[in-house]
Amino acid sequence: QVQLVESGGGLVQAGGSLRLSCAASGILFSSNTMAWYRQAPGNQRELVAAITSGGSTSYADSVKGRFTISRDNAKNTVYLQMNSLRPEDTAVYYCNARRTYITTREYWGQGTQVTVSS
Repeated sequence: QVQLVESGGGLVQAGGSLRLSCAASGILFSSNTMAWYRQAPGNQRELVAAITSGGSTSYADSVKGRFTISRDNAKNTVYLQMNSLRPEDTAVYYCNARRTYITTREYWGQGTQVTVSS
């Protein structure tokens, strides 16, 4: 059974920092591209950051220079370090695992709330 369990969300003032973690089980973690998405009320879910199995990273323009995605394959965990948080970063943040091998398989965590107060 695949599980992606996020943690680290919460309430923070603008300018503050949070680190999200996503612990994965039931997948070959090191072979998956891991990503963080977010969804604010009334908005579509959007990609925040991704890291490939080889360690290449990509970011949404809105978070470049403020957020850092990383992974620890030994711990089957992906992280999102969020600095200089803004009220517009308020959303539910979801962990995503994706692997394409003949077919594409994709899994989602349950989400963790991040609220940034002004």
